[in-house]
Amino acid sequence: MNRRHFLTHTAGAVAAGSMFPQLALGAAATGASVAPSAKYVPRLTSGVVVKPGEFVFAAAHLDHSHINGMCTSLIEAGATLKWVFEPNAKALADFQKRFPQAKAARSLDEILADREVQLVAAAAVPNVRGPIGCRVMEAGKDYFTDKTPFTTSAQFEQAKAVAAKTGRKYMVYFSERLTSEAGLYATELVQSGAIGRVVSVTGLGPHRLGLHTRPAWFFEREKYGGILCDIGSHQCEAFLTFASATDATVVHAAVGNFANPKTPELEDFGEATFVANNGATNQIRVDWYTPDGLSIWGDGRTFILGTKGFIELRKYVDLARDKTGDHLFIVDGEKEHYVPCDGRVGYKFFGELILDCLNRTEKAMTQAHAFKAAELCLKAQVAAKWLT
Repeated sequence: MNRRHFLTHTAGAVAAGSMFPQLALGAAATGASVAPSAKYVPRLTSGVVVKPGEFVFAAAHLDHSHINGMCTSLIEAGATLKWVFEPNAKALADFQKRFPQAKAARSLDEILADREVQLVAAAAVPNVRGPIGCRVMEAGKDYFTDKTPFTTSAQFEQAKAVAAKTGRKYMVYFSERLTSEAGLYATELVQSGAIGRVVSVTGLGPHRLGLHTRPAWFFEREKYGGILCDIGSHQCEAFLTFASATDATVVHAAVGNFANPKTPELEDFGEATFVANNGATNQIRVDWYTPDGLSIWGDGRTFILGTKGFIELRKYVDLARDKTGDHLFIVDGEKEHYVPCDGRVGYKFFGELILDCLNRTEKAMTQAHAFKAAELCLKAQVAAKWLT
């Protein structure tokens, strides 16, 4: 499933998710080698958490298309989209075509002056995400930004200080876990102790470059922050979550540009190793090498090793067998289990985020967790050796 268009499941799919015999038939039709497990049946999360008008938000700075998924997800959880600010006329028109309820603001200040607005969602050029977030928080509103949330340590430290001073949220769209139903279900399984203590996590984040479809800033190192800072932020967040860790040390990091000499500031390969403060280890590999022959933008996978079993996530495709995503495989003390998660788990983060903003709680994600994931990818980027 393409994470940019992940909200395609319908009420019919929801109904099917509650009927296990249909799950078995669906998996058989895809050719999955392991039958769905009766032991691990996901429980679909209900979507809407507020009534119309109870939670009002705005969108701003539409530089990355992730903003569409961010807004759609909040709306599906019941939020009301009131405003949009975007200086680029075409980007604004495209957004309003998709979300006609959003009124065009003349400036970000106009949005920040509106007392009804409780949260601002933004997908700006990465190196200005931090300063924009500080403006939003200082205006008394919560902030929801696309990853990566920062490109420098200075931006990170400023945002931490402003969040602490204002008490507002600086939340991050770590979509590779938060919009992966397999990733979300793996979170539940790990936290329930299904595979014992997690001792190692391996995250693979390959992406298709789309050289001629990317904006200019995508190839400017100062603006996108580096590959470990960018794509690697997903892997850092997933590691902290699956390992139940609150901090980690960078043991090794490296980046390179092996295939794109015409864009010398682009890092098209990156890798890093971490050791968490609870002893768990993490290895990540990210790249821009996905070939055109793959049916999806990247074969993202995660491997979680525990003392009593292990989990593999094939998040976007089951290579050469099934073009759908959200496949989860778990081996425990009894046997091998296959769990098809697509359309059967839901995306609870967005509803929980809305309720956190209203109730000043931290059920969706703690602020400390979001900031630590951001800090780790920044540290890995700074420590990275250049490979040639």
